[in-house]
Amino acid sequence: MKKLKETLFILFQHIVPQHLLSRLVGKIADSTTPWIKNSFIKWFCNNYQINMTEAKEEIATNYPSFNAFFTRALKDDVRPIDQTPGVITSPADGAFSQLGKIEHGRIFQAKGHAYGLTTLLGGDHEIAAPFIDGEFATIYLSPRDYHRVHMPIAGTLTHTTYVPGDLFSVNQTTAAGVEQLFARNERLIAHFETEHGPMAMVLVGAMIVAGIETVWSGQEAPRLKAPEHRSFKNETIPPIKLEKGAEMGRFKLGSTVILLFGKDKISWQTGLEANSPIKLGEAIGSQNNESKNLN
Repeated sequence: MKKLKETLFILFQHIVPQHLLSRLVGKIADSTTPWIKNSFIKWFCNNYQINMTEAKEEIATNYPSFNAFFTRALKDDVRPIDQTPGVITSPADGAFSQLGKIEHGRIFQAKGHAYGLTTLLGGDHEIAAPFIDGEFATIYLSPRDYHRVHMPIAGTLTHTTYVPGDLFSVNQTTAAGVEQLFARNERLIAHFETEHGPMAMVLVGAMIVAGIETVWSGQEAPRLKAPEHRSFKNETIPPIKLEKGAEMGRFKLGSTVILLFGKDKISWQTGLEANSPIKLGEAIGSQNNESKNLN
């Protein structure tokens, strides 16, 4: 019975008009009509056991819309950032879908499934080159999690790529049943120069995700029908530098963040594996000694 339900769930995603459904839900989630947004918020809190004591505004119905509630800020002291030198911290609350090495230009998705690094990053081999044989971590944000994304280390934004695509759900069931899931969904890739070398943060859209925002550009997706590359190296504005733990973006409804680092630059924390839960600011990796000597 479980297998049948999973098959039907994936089939539904193939036949439903993903973008139309997502945009419709987005309109409802942006509504400021009290009975609409309060009904949606109360249903969500009851079904997902949301811990509002961590939020700066603890009364859920005080938020002007469901999206404002969903992307709510946390109190300053509830997610301390590990400031140990060289340590990489989790960019979000969630759980690891997978993490490990990028092997032969492929990233492991789930048993029997992998996808191409170059495809994930928008099809440009030059952009993908720094991450060949490097490390990746895929972090899934469930509906009940905090949905702002923060910097795992300090970095300077160098370029971004927005890639249009599908809007499949990104939970474990879909990851196990949809080929190249993360390389076919809509996504925003942000590249940073860091003390650990180049780092990419991939914010992956999903079913009924109403948008991806960044602190430097606001709403990033959905926008175009073709990949868009934007350089921040030659801008007339000052460089965009974000400190470790600083917010870099957010999801309007839940999704996934993928971290990418170059070869031999970092090592993931011992004991982390698929399904390991994680909180924003907790240590998930560290700079390799060999990399420290080269920097």
